[in-house]
Amino acid sequence: MKILVINGSPKKENSDTMHITRAFLDGMNEVSQNEVKTIHAIDKHIEYCTGCFACMRNGGNCIHNDDMRGILEEILDSDLLIWSYPLYCYGMPAPLKALLDRTLPLSSMAMQKVGERYEHVGQADFSHLKYVMICGCGFPNSKHNFEPAVMQFTRCFPNEHTMITVPESPMFSAPEAAVVTAPRLELIRQAGKQYAGNGTVSEDLMIEITSPMIPEEQYAEIVNGTVH
Repeated sequence: MKILVINGSPKKENSDTMHITRAFLDGMNEVSQNEVKTIHAIDKHIEYCTGCFACMRNGGNCIHNDDMRGILEEILDSDLLIWSYPLYCYGMPAPLKALLDRTLPLSSMAMQKVGERYEHVGQADFSHLKYVMICGCGFPNSKHNFEPAVMQFTRCFPNEHTMITVPESPMFSAPEAAVVTAPRLELIRQAGKQYAGNGTVSEDLMIEITSPMIPEEQYAEIVNGTVH
């Protein structure tokens, strides 16, 4: 399987969320070896979408001549897209949002009704793609934090999607927190194995993964103690 990891963190490989993504990939690779490539959005020259819709009218040709041309080719050549990013203002970091906006050339201006909503008709065949969102945040609770990102991902990728949201993710970059982060990474590795085996992650395992690693009050106290 060809896997394209699109990392939205400006910290690149040092991203707290990339610890989660690497564990998930380790689990997948235990089932079968995959061809994995990682794109760091912050490293790419990606102009902002101007909303001119030229790309949707002329076969996908954007007015910008930048790195998105190659990125779109890599997306279409992949089997699985993993969108890995930390939560910024309840959404994705700006470099990643710019990249997502510039996937517009994959669609045309024509629209069709699918279920209860309308979608643009594709200009390219990406029906083979599957999508995983891996998102971490610095707050100790999942509820009232990840909902906007989950909704956006669901709307952008209504089919074949899996979403993993992990609170307290800065602890993954703290060696002294290994006593709680190592078991959590093991659960995420198991999730990767499950996903590689059947394309899903069990509800019970997902509940464990998305729960706080330490009590919310304890986490908040630790964070507050480091900012003084």
